[in-house]
Amino acid sequence: MRQTIYKICPQALWREAEDSGVFSGAPVDLADGFIHFSTADQVAETAAKHFAGQNGLLLIAVDDAKLGERLKYEVSRGGALFPHLYGPLELSAVEWVKPLPLGADGAHIFPPLT
Repeated sequence: MRQTIYKICPQALWREAEDSGVFSGAPVDLADGFIHFSTADQVAETAAKHFAGQNGLLLIAVDDAKLGERLKYEVSRGGALFPHLYGPLELSAVEWVKPLPLGADGAHIFPPLT
């Protein structure tokens, strides 16, 4: 079943991917050997846990059906299944890219997730 998955990424790193046509991952992704994604139900907690207080972030929406067999849903935080991409992200799978600003309370303000 197709769903949209999400990647939180620093703007500068994503702009490099746009210039090259492919996203190979953030440093944590490269260290772990796969690109970390979150589902719509997981992404706010991911932002709070791993990107707290960070400005200059983008939220990238990706069609998981376009990633093929390189995408695996694996047990991670709290026993939940998280999407992990084993290989680079082709930008043709990206549905949209939107800013992920911080609100006055220090939490990220998410656009509608669709």
